[in-house]
Amino acid sequence: MEPSIYVATSGQLALQRRLDTIANNVANSTTPGFRAENVTFQTVLSQTSRSSVAYSGTGESTFSRTTGPIVQTGNPLDVAIQGDAFLSINSANGPVYTRDGRMRIAITGDLENMSGQQVLDQSGSPIQINPNRGPVQISRDGTISQNGQRVGRLGIFQIPPAAKLVRHEGAAVVPDLPAQPVIDFVRNGLAQGYIEKANVNPVMEMTRLISVTRAFEAMSAAGEQSDRKLTDAIKALGSGR
Repeated sequence: MEPSIYVATSGQLALQRRLDTIANNVANSTTPGFRAENVTFQTVLSQTSRSSVAYSGTGESTFSRTTGPIVQTGNPLDVAIQGDAFLSINSANGPVYTRDGRMRIAITGDLENMSGQQVLDQSGSPIQINPNRGPVQISRDGTISQNGQRVGRLGIFQIPPAAKLVRHEGAAVVPDLPAQPVIDFVRNGLAQGYIEKANVNPVMEMTRLISVTRAFEAMSAAGEQSDRKLTDAIKALGSGR
């Protein structure tokens, strides 16, 4: 079998993953707190023949940690995270982390996100709010107060830079290394009444989408050409010419 066919196929698989990633970025460009994702391409060398053959690996996903635009909402239960930190929410598989700071108070009194998942404090416990106690104030360090009395504190966490992230529901991510509570509130903190928009540049992503689509089409054409050459060679050998 011609190695070029496998090379073209591996390239298509890698480009397809890149296309899926870009499409997901574009689709979530209006999702608050969404982190743009990128795929780094890899080259895999095969020694199955006398000469080395380079194939395209599917690559690894990386997430941009740049801050998205901050917009004011005026909603006291909205918070924008300043710095490289995350809120923690309770999922079916345990705590996950997000920069989507939109919250609400459930009928049970739990502070939850817009998907109905509990927002957690620094110890990983749910936060209870009594809406009858008065307006909610949230300070930079996450302390929640009503009528001057502290009623809880939002958990603000930092994920190690070396951690690999996996996409979860909405704007949430799951790291492979433990997140640590923030202790420096000079560089990191919360701004009440604001939210952070996605850090996706739609124009840039659409440009990348066009470029990768063209590369995919070129790779597909190369694969078809190799297949035709192989077919013609088999026909020629079979006819005895």
